[in-house]
Amino acid sequence: MYAVIKTGGKQYRVAAGDKIQIEKLEGAPGDAVNFADVLMIADGDAISIGSPHVAGATVVGEIASQDRGPRVIIFKKRRRKHYRRRNGHRQDLTSVTIREIRA
Repeated sequence: MYAVIKTGGKQYRVAAGDKIQIEKLEGAPGDAVNFADVLMIADGDAISIGSPHVAGATVVGEIASQDRGPRVIIFKKRRRKHYRRRNGHRQDLTSVTIREIRA
């Protein structure tokens, strides 16, 4: 059984026991989190597709840790103009372990 959820502007295919990294959510490690934006649930051959969400479906997860993503370097240069700009960014992420899918 798996589901497709939407959080942080992205869609994720999850099943019970999966560990995913998503955009930062508020909470401490060990806190429960519910995802109500369930777009699809598949249980064997039975597939439920929402329009836009599956009615009454939730995915329950637990926050494993609050992390930061890899460093990304933004470098802008215009040749022969003596223009160079260097900037860096690290995205805040939350690791979530999926506990169960409630249809």
